[in-house]
Amino acid sequence: MSTPHARAQTLVSSVRRESLRLGGIAAGGVRRAPVSVGAIVLVWVLAIATGSVLRATHTVRSDFALSVGAIEHGKWWTLLTSGLFAPNLAGYLVATLLVLLIAAPVEQRMGSARFALAAVSTQVIGSLVALLLAWAAKAMDEDWGFRLHIGTAMSPTTWIVGTAMVASARMETLWRRRTRVGLFALLVTLALFGGHLEDIARLGAAIVGLLLGPAIVGRSARGPLRAGTRREGRVLVALVMAATIVGTALAALSPNAVGPFAVLRELFRGVPDTPGEVVELCSNARGSDDCRRGQLDLRLGGVGPTVLSLMPMLALLVLCDGLRRGRRFAWWAAVVAQTVLLALSLANYLWRFFPSDSDSVFYVLASPTAYRTIVPFLTPLAMLVLLLWTRRLFTVSAPKGTYRRRLLILVGVTVALGVVYVLGGVAIRRSFEQDATFAGLLGDFPLRLIPPVYLQWLDPRFLPDSPIATLLFDWTGVIFWLTLCVLLLGSFLAPAYGSETEATERARELLRRGEGSALSWMTTWRGNRHWFAPDGESYVAYRVIGGVALTTGQPVGRRDRLREAIIGFAEFAASNGWTPCFYSVAATAEAIARDLGWSVLQVAEETVLDLDELAFTGKKFQDVRTAINRAKKSGVTAEWIRFGTAPLALTDQITAISEEWVSDKGMPEMGFTLGGLEEVDDPDVRCLLAVDADRTVHGVTSWLPVYRQGRVVGWTLDFMRRRTDGFRPAMEFLIASAALSLKDEGAEFVSLSGAPLAKVDEGPAGGQPALDRLLDILGRTLEPIYGFRSLLAFKAKFQPRYEPVFMCYPDPAALPSIGTAIGHAYLPDVTFGEGMRLVRGLLDR
Repeated sequence: MSTPHARAQTLVSSVRRESLRLGGIAAGGVRRAPVSVGAIVLVWVLAIATGSVLRATHTVRSDFALSVGAIEHGKWWTLLTSGLFAPNLAGYLVATLLVLLIAAPVEQRMGSARFALAAVSTQVIGSLVALLLAWAAKAMDEDWGFRLHIGTAMSPTTWIVGTAMVASARMETLWRRRTRVGLFALLVTLALFGGHLEDIARLGAAIVGLLLGPAIVGRSARGPLRAGTRREGRVLVALVMAATIVGTALAALSPNAVGPFAVLRELFRGVPDTPGEVVELCSNARGSDDCRRGQLDLRLGGVGPTVLSLMPMLALLVLCDGLRRGRRFAWWAAVVAQTVLLALSLANYLWRFFPSDSDSVFYVLASPTAYRTIVPFLTPLAMLVLLLWTRRLFTVSAPKGTYRRRLLILVGVTVALGVVYVLGGVAIRRSFEQDATFAGLLGDFPLRLIPPVYLQWLDPRFLPDSPIATLLFDWTGVIFWLTLCVLLLGSFLAPAYGSETEATERARELLRRGEGSALSWMTTWRGNRHWFAPDGESYVAYRVIGGVALTTGQPVGRRDRLREAIIGFAEFAASNGWTPCFYSVAATAEAIARDLGWSVLQVAEETVLDLDELAFTGKKFQDVRTAINRAKKSGVTAEWIRFGTAPLALTDQITAISEEWVSDKGMPEMGFTLGGLEEVDDPDVRCLLAVDADRTVHGVTSWLPVYRQGRVVGWTLDFMRRRTDGFRPAMEFLIASAALSLKDEGAEFVSLSGAPLAKVDEGPAGGQPALDRLLDILGRTLEPIYGFRSLLAFKAKFQPRYEPVFMCYPDPAALPSIGTAIGHAYLPDVTFGEGMRLVRGLLDR
């Protein structure tokens, strides 16, 4: 048994070791980011020396803070020193946290010398830009300009923001885009809503950082920002909408907001600034409508009503999560919400603030600050335009019955709240200003679900006069809105596979128990519709484009019913006035189509590795063995994951790698038979990553299951992305590792998929049918951008077995429509400018 002395020595030793460990971490941080650490230490030293830790003193504000008056009095040093102080303790703590989270990592990335240059230049020049903006604001809005002229700014966040924007010039595509959009959305929002000189200084530093970034740290090797994925577009739309919501919340909660958009607080706060205003109002006109309204507003200004007023904004933030996930319901709900907000803002403003006198109306519209009268309508109107413009991004539906079930739950909760409010109110009826009745409380209940600001149009019949009555009166609506938010969030978390989720689920069930080709899992992707055979044992995935029913692969289901399925789908398409076209079908379906008298073209070449005797030995596999050996020496290993359950540190890198790849192409991601991150984020899809000892992802591949009679017999390669500056033979290593690993698991084969618009033997151009020549031209045109032929050549390293992939169609007269449909299927989101680049590439040939 250890003695107390021994235990004490053990404790001292543990403390000493922990102190040394923390000291080593701190010393390492100082070595790696000396400027950041030194700056924040200097900030705290100055705060303590000047006694401004808790609150900035008058001397600090007049001699070291940025202001128009300081510059007018020749205190030019304030352009720099304003970044070394904060207005209060919270400001110092926030600055310290931001240095640790942002400034120090940025310094490690760009180097201490460049970081110091970026910090000083963005602080000084950004402060000058802020003063110029203050001067411009005064010319446009005298009231706001006056507040900027008498205001002061001091915060280290100015140079922290500036250095982050400088560093963005060298960031990868994904984080460069997110950093710039996110920072500017936040800073512009703070400037327009908060409107203080400090907010303008941060925005000025960001602008300067954006302009000086390439000169200080150089441009990214990724080049300019070009096309982005549909997934990233959704994130950016959600980010912008969230910024407008946060800005509105700041205006609603901050009594000191002075920006031009601060008037939006009136949309969510219908209370006077101080109780004294109500007392003064009623002393002058007791019993008047204004007095009654002031008393009511003051009554509705407690914690509960304030929280309830903010609940719609919380619901909108939940919708932002749905937009991020591409949910169609979130898009519709956001459109309806912004439309309602626009209408309510107009009605609210006319009711409360617009003068009734026609002369006064003319005076307000002719005043220099007339723009403030339309500010409440600009934000929801701008969001409506953005949502309508990006409508095509939001196509994901929840499983059937999702919203019906949640609506029933919401109705049930609402009824329960109504029962509690009415019966509870009757039980404590004397706790209201006037005795409450059952009928009166029942009629009043719907008003309890409405944010109080809109009650200025309606006089509640019962006002609480006790804590219990206040609890019922104030928090009933809060519970309703919280329930709504939870139900919405739950619906967005429910898995969804396609625009017709119920049909997709049925297709997946048939696919698992039936038999399809190596490409059949693609039939479950979003964008496909499904036709099911009358016997329910097979189906065809298709999409209708320009009157062409273009299939994704051949029918899935019983192999002995393949002919009936092809004929059945063709009759179904003809009955709807569509031209059927089976695209990416195997030789079995091609033989049936020929027997039916259809035209047939080879459109791709599938590459298959049979695993039963696979061994990467011999001279022909030299490149593959070299990749495996180099990976071992470099500490790169292969790691299986499921994207949806993988750690954020890995999935975030995969997203960044994908965005880089798309940006490099300068064209949007191709779809149809080529999957992106949306298709990777599927619980049935496996991903194999090339990861080094530092958990850096160098490459990623995704593998689609191939079913036969209820079991997985093979896997198909789909998504392939490699970090440009990472382990170069990552793809060779990943494909070889996957083949060997899946062989050990008992798989029969792996398909390296087909390279669209590419074949092993192209054949003489003169002997090709018209559409075959058109597809060949399209493939050659897209080759410099997407590299299909190069991809096919790359797969030849693995000595695969080649299986031709065909397109079958009954009507040769529909060739122009079929060609157009194929192009649109692969590039559904191509813009006019991107289309012109393709045309120029075609003409160059």
